[in-house]
Amino acid sequence: MQTIARWTNLSETTFALPPSHPNASYTLRIFTPKGELPFAGHPTLGSAHALVESGLVEPKKGILVQQCAQGLVPIRVENNLFTLEMPEAKVKEISQDDISLLESILNCKLIEPAPIDIGPILIIGLVENVKTLLELKPDLNRLAELERKLKITGITLFATYPDSIDIEVRTFAPSCGVSEDPVCGSGNGALAVFGKLRGQLKTSSYVAKQGRKVGRDGHVHIGVGSTVHVGGECVTCLNGELNI
Repeated sequence: MQTIARWTNLSETTFALPPSHPNASYTLRIFTPKGELPFAGHPTLGSAHALVESGLVEPKKGILVQQCAQGLVPIRVENNLFTLEMPEAKVKEISQDDISLLESILNCKLIEPAPIDIGPILIIGLVENVKTLLELKPDLNRLAELERKLKITGITLFATYPDSIDIEVRTFAPSCGVSEDPVCGSGNGALAVFGKLRGQLKTSSYVAKQGRKVGRDGHVHIGVGSTVHVGGECVTCLNGELNI
């Protein structure tokens, strides 16, 4: 599986297997080009869409349950809109020295950044404005070194629009072989937890825009309540066969 993921060279490559848990619809294993993840949001939603579209699984009362290394993940299915319930998140500690190092790598100040553990661990940070966020050009080699030092998957940065409840997001994970993720579901879920705790979000329901700097136009629908829900419309872009 890892060899195939390295060959596809996508942010994530997934493999669906029969479930071992009686309440699960299927098992999903998720790989970056450099390693396996216990959970990731975007591939969870895309894989659910692919499995439903191909007729391999069928939602029960509009719900699928994905089994993965992080546990069971419920996914609500409404036509082409797939929404997952995020695993429980934990806020981790980070030293001021490491924050300063990260800011030097980004050449940008961050507002109260923190690592959020949702299976993969991502540092979440608020940037002063959208213009600054979109102009960021991080030193990816130094960032990969820092990620390995801190044992994190990557970083997700965001900025708010002054005239909208929506936000702009960018995710970097060079230590995993992903320079910039076009859309990161787990990053957006961790961001929602972080933003709620820090009071940095204007509302409990919003759309996160992501991917503009890599030629994409992703829109992630976020709902923050007692749990965090992450979803969006899924579209099949490619069908094919792999000869092994």
